[in-house]
Amino acid sequence: MDQGIPLGGRISGQRLARLLGDWRRRGARQGTADLAAGIRMLVLEGQLPAGTRLPSEREIADVLPVSRTMITAALDQLREEGVVASRRGAGSWITLPSGALGPVADLAPSNRGMIDLARAAPPALPTLLAAMDAVRLRMPEHLAGHGYHRHGVLDLRQRIADRYTARGLPTSPDQIVVTGGAQHAIAMALRLFTGPGDRVLVEQPSYPNALDAIRSMSAIPVPVPMLPDGWDLAGIAAALRQAAPRVAYLVVDFQHPTGHRLDEQGRARLGELLRRARTPAIVDETLVDLDLDGDPADAPPPMAAFADELVVTAGSAKSYWGGMRIGWIRARPDVVHRLVSARTAIDLGTAVFEQLLMAELLVDPEPALRVRRTELAAQRDALVEALGEHCPQWTFRKPEGGLSLWCELDAPISTQIAVVAQSHGIRLAPGARFAAQGGLERWLRLPFALPSDVLREAVRRLGSVSAQVAGSATAMDGDLAVPVT
Repeated sequence: MDQGIPLGGRISGQRLARLLGDWRRRGARQGTADLAAGIRMLVLEGQLPAGTRLPSEREIADVLPVSRTMITAALDQLREEGVVASRRGAGSWITLPSGALGPVADLAPSNRGMIDLARAAPPALPTLLAAMDAVRLRMPEHLAGHGYHRHGVLDLRQRIADRYTARGLPTSPDQIVVTGGAQHAIAMALRLFTGPGDRVLVEQPSYPNALDAIRSMSAIPVPVPMLPDGWDLAGIAAALRQAAPRVAYLVVDFQHPTGHRLDEQGRARLGELLRRARTPAIVDETLVDLDLDGDPADAPPPMAAFADELVVTAGSAKSYWGGMRIGWIRARPDVVHRLVSARTAIDLGTAVFEQLLMAELLVDPEPALRVRRTELAAQRDALVEALGEHCPQWTFRKPEGGLSLWCELDAPISTQIAVVAQSHGIRLAPGARFAAQGGLERWLRLPFALPSDVLREAVRRLGSVSAQVAGSATAMDGDLAVPVT
């Protein structure tokens, strides 16, 4: 089978053996099937992303240890299934061809109230109404002008810059570009750094809309799987060296969707890796204000403090209300100049009223953000409690911040859960939506942005969904047409 030359990094035999763990399930006579099943599960879980180069058969035989005949037979089985591809002289690698997971069942939602768990977006903070009244009084001075601000309104850029400076990253207004949300900021940065065929290093799992933005540029996401305790910096170093990506897309503050936060030591190490490879990074700080358990004053400095010459930071008003559609980019002045020069091909600036509204909110942001964090922490805890009651077989790490739980299911059934849940009045994004090239069927994101009573009802319904799906081994295509935020 010829699927083209792989673009991912290579996994060592030792690492593959550690991931496989106790892969033998049915004794020596079923070794081939068990080994194939173990590798297949790693693909479904996203631990072996598509494009990952496998060790040679000899190396696998040395570390497991098993006969090369068994390894050849297991790989042959996986090639027939479309999970592995090979080419003479290039070795073997993981692939996930379109349609390999089967069709999606067409299940229409019931008439009961639909609970939307595909969007991790809280409602607006009450302070927005007062801010709107204040901005309305300031609008006349802006109505006399043309209203086009390619960089953004100066008041807002100054206040965003002051926030970065207060967090330990000296910033001036000429380093800020105001955008129509973080997604717009990410797309602008990708357009600056990448072109068709370029590789973009991403975490696995990652934010689906960022992955879509990468693909819209005809660029190729190169995933590095997250570890149970956070980032695989050794894996990132290998991917930077082997795949030579043009840029990286990273979420180091309450990573979406796992909720991990990279500590100061890790940021310093990551900055060193980026400098060594001379690879720019787009760092998404959409969730940076949502520290639910700690003191925001104790947060590590922004990632740009460790590699300022290479980091482009994207921020967002989502903590206040995503409906404002305000975001921003913080970068070196020369990068800002290039971004603004290219901007006219996309848009001519961000709406003035929303910019003034955001500037008003940033006059004294902490009281409103404290309310938001307290509310989200209570909703997170309600979701955790409900899962323990109705879905005790699912496991997760309770995140210190962010907007969602990343749940490990008891089988690779994420898409089945998402499809069946629609008939129970729940809209979900399956794990595969968070994967660069398929997989993650054993994982499901559950946001806690809705009120606690709604979350409890959602999980009660999910308990019924889980019972309905239990025992089914039929996998489904993860491409559900569900908007995700």
